[in-house]
Amino acid sequence: MNARLIDLLTAEPVHVGDYVDMLGDVDEPTTGLAHRLMRTNFVPRIYERYWRPVLGRVAKGLNGPSMADEHRFVQENFALRKGDFVLDVACGTGGFTRQFARVVGPEGLAIGLDSSTTMLTHAVALDSAPVYLRADAVRPPLRDESLDAVCCFAALHMFAEPMAALDSFARILKPGGRVALFTSGRRTWEPMRTVDTLLGQASGQRMFDRGQIAEALRARGFTAVVERYAGVTQLVAARKGE
Repeated sequence: MNARLIDLLTAEPVHVGDYVDMLGDVDEPTTGLAHRLMRTNFVPRIYERYWRPVLGRVAKGLNGPSMADEHRFVQENFALRKGDFVLDVACGTGGFTRQFARVVGPEGLAIGLDSSTTMLTHAVALDSAPVYLRADAVRPPLRDESLDAVCCFAALHMFAEPMAALDSFARILKPGGRVALFTSGRRTWEPMRTVDTLLGQASGQRMFDRGQIAEALRARGFTAVVERYAGVTQLVAARKGE
């Protein structure tokens, strides 16, 4: 499976082992406390069972979507088939990537991309069906129009250049390909809007306005945009124009 991933790369990997490494000794710069914690040895051990669900519930609110709802949102908007090629950007320990691998089967390719060695090591230990890539999440080193779907959940707001990441997603998706995002969505009512901004600054997370991501996707040629908001989060899906 790694050989099929390597065929999609736009540069030679630094190392190929349990995962394909494009960064070597180079680390992406962190954007704040939340981003730095992702690179520790502790967080990957609790990421899927405690860290992501608990922090997600705080951000989404008591009536917001569950983790299962997030997975359903992706399933409904991707409509993946056997043989599809799908990328999970900032995959963490591979919760979504493993789901994609089960759907696309051995005929397809499910790629989990992250810059954290600790996250990827844990992901590989959990399941070897997907393939994993350590690389720049903002500029994935993958060929133009090579993928059927790109997922980026709970990460875009921690990227130093989130709009450049959206440019990359548009580049690597085939015409008609799908993107699904879960990121911050600042509330519109003051003074909560100010509170959201201050909390984002304290943790090193960008607070996007509601509608901002949808607008950015449309500006990049995406259509059929779907938006859902809960608490200080937004779920957004769209299709790249033919």
